[in-house]
Amino acid sequence: MRDVVRVLANDLANGKPVLLCQVVETRGSTPQKAGALMIVRPDGSQVGTLGGGCVEAEVKQKAIRRLDQPGAELHSYVLDHDYAWADGLICGGKMVILTEMLRGPAAAAYFDAWKLQHERGQGFSEAIVLDPERAGVEVLGSRWLFDADGRCVADWNGRGEPPSTPEPLEGRPRPAVRDGLAWLPSLPRIRLVIVGAGHVGQAVASLAARADFDVWVVDDRAQYANPERFPDAQRLLVGPIDRILSELDMDRPTYALVVTRGHGHDQEALYHLAPTTAEYVGLIGSRRKIRMIFENLRDQGIPEEALARVCAPVGLEIGSESVIEIAISIVAELIAWRNLGPRAARSVRLGAETTR
Repeated sequence: MRDVVRVLANDLANGKPVLLCQVVETRGSTPQKAGALMIVRPDGSQVGTLGGGCVEAEVKQKAIRRLDQPGAELHSYVLDHDYAWADGLICGGKMVILTEMLRGPAAAAYFDAWKLQHERGQGFSEAIVLDPERAGVEVLGSRWLFDADGRCVADWNGRGEPPSTPEPLEGRPRPAVRDGLAWLPSLPRIRLVIVGAGHVGQAVASLAARADFDVWVVDDRAQYANPERFPDAQRLLVGPIDRILSELDMDRPTYALVVTRGHGHDQEALYHLAPTTAEYVGLIGSRRKIRMIFENLRDQGIPEEALARVCAPVGLEIGSESVIEIAISIVAELIAWRNLGPRAARSVRLGAETTR
């Protein structure tokens, strides 16, 4: 998503026209959910996806036909049509997609503000007019952008105050359509602190960055924790693990993953992380190793409730054997935790436990 947003904002800032195609409403099972983006350039190239297949191809063709035409257009697709059969999109769901050609300084200013909100990672919301009459707004596709505190920071064709305000992000709101407006919340981006820059940490970092986590890597070895091995990491923290973790600021949503090179370093890291306010703490290793570490930490005074919330062994059970399979199982668990919430994610873990 961030890559698509950057391309969109940069093309507009450079005076290039862009065809924006965005999923603004879904019902039932669909290949992409509300908020998904695809931009189409006048030469026919695209960035982003709406789920692939015939739906995406048809949206792209309709978008290209709108070159140099002002205004936005809505398209609805029910995924049980004949055109969906060939692509396996018989999901039974419905997708509503807004397309609009954007150009000029006003569009550039709005989507530059949009890019800034994405980059900050603190969360934001967007309201898009789908039904001008119900929304009391003249222009289909008008947009308002709200920051993490619910303040309106930009508008596109809004021409005044927004019709209403977004739900607080703390309540983990989902995309919804109300009173002619599509509300598209973007929750605060999760910072993933990976303690250990070995092979598993490296593979997890690569996958997690692609899944839109902000990746921080902690290790005491500069030859491992470096930009060449972690090109997608937001920060590399090199030094004594106990010092770095004891000073770690937990002022934003944070997940912590312990995948160091040995039991002693794992225990050291968990000593600092288990009692923190990190929303997720995971530890890799065998059950025997985990029992030993937990026993030692109890002896060191770590409360039982702090240890009880540690996910160990980390990762969903998929029969992992290779490094990349282990990384996939870990990142799948992180995504479940982020997208479903801790309670639902724990139920997924419990389901996986029964198969071990």
